[in-house]
Amino acid sequence: MINMNKELIGFYVRLFVFLGIVLAIHIWALNYTTIVFSKNIIFLSYGINYALALVIYTTLFILKKKYEHILGFIFMAGSFLKFGAYFIFLNPIFKQDGTVTTVEALLFMIPYAFCLIIETIALIRLLNK
Repeated sequence: MINMNKELIGFYVRLFVFLGIVLAIHIWALNYTTIVFSKNIIFLSYGINYALALVIYTTLFILKKKYEHILGFIFMAGSFLKFGAYFIFLNPIFKQDGTVTTVEALLFMIPYAFCLIIETIALIRLLNK
């Protein structure tokens, strides 16, 4: 039980630190280019991706022994869940002006991609144990 909690907390912390660094770089880049963006939206996007990554990894971690043969499908379902969250929470905000700009799309895609990379690496390590 302690080992399980240690592994999960380690993943949570690594993902938080990594996403924090990516968020800082993302905000710096947007400020550097003088692109107008809402800090609330960028924090919401990163928060949604972080929370869903935690849920997905925790689910995979819990189900790894009993359902090892379908963990890949569960992982893919998690990606669909993230896109569903995008279309429910962020897309309506982005479409308020009638169009979704590249900058707005990247507000979701950058944290999504980095969470996906970290989750994939963690899942590979989990399956190799």
